[in-house]
Amino acid sequence: MLTWLTRDSLTFPPLEKALHDPNGLLAAGGDLTPERLVAAYRHGCFPWYQDGQPILWWSPDPRTVLFPEELHVSRSLAKFIRQGHYQVSFDSDFPAVIEACAAPRDYADGTWITDSMRSAYCELHRRGFAHSVEVRREGELVGGLYGLAMGRLFFGESMFSRADNASKVGFVALVEHLKQAGFALIDCQMPTQHLHSLGARSISRTEFAGHLARHLDQPSGASWVR
Repeated sequence: MLTWLTRDSLTFPPLEKALHDPNGLLAAGGDLTPERLVAAYRHGCFPWYQDGQPILWWSPDPRTVLFPEELHVSRSLAKFIRQGHYQVSFDSDFPAVIEACAAPRDYADGTWITDSMRSAYCELHRRGFAHSVEVRREGELVGGLYGLAMGRLFFGESMFSRADNASKVGFVALVEHLKQAGFALIDCQMPTQHLHSLGARSISRTEFAGHLARHLDQPSGASWVR
């Protein structure tokens, strides 16, 4: 039975209470305050819903993740990166990245990054939880991604690309940055061919919860100025 959250409690139901169909639906309702969002990621769930729906909270099983040491960069992508077509930065324009991620896509109807979601994650960025990767070509923003960093874990949210390989270049730069900072895992949430081509794989919800317990409160050496 689906749990409905109240605004006066930040407590989520146990992850094993998530529905099998649809896979991972854990709870509904609540709000998008920074405190609730941080509590959600620490618990192992994330918000995903369309305009007109209540806020829905998910913890899919299996969970798609990437271990930094398992990053796969194809020969062609490595050559493309060496050629220096793009310039990569971190946290130089978070609002522009999330706005681009929220833009309509040819393959999807609407967007799950609602105005409320954009405002909420911009506030998380101001509080030091959410971070962005910007990929530029001659000063123009052509790709990027954003997510949350907590302890030695990075929770990826969305990426966009307006030029060949732009999102891949940004993702590779992020993974290399996180690897150097001692991060243990990148949460990719749901499987895509794009992410699997870069080395992402699926683990069980139980294994994912174990990584949360081990790494959420461990310090990392990440610096987001570049």
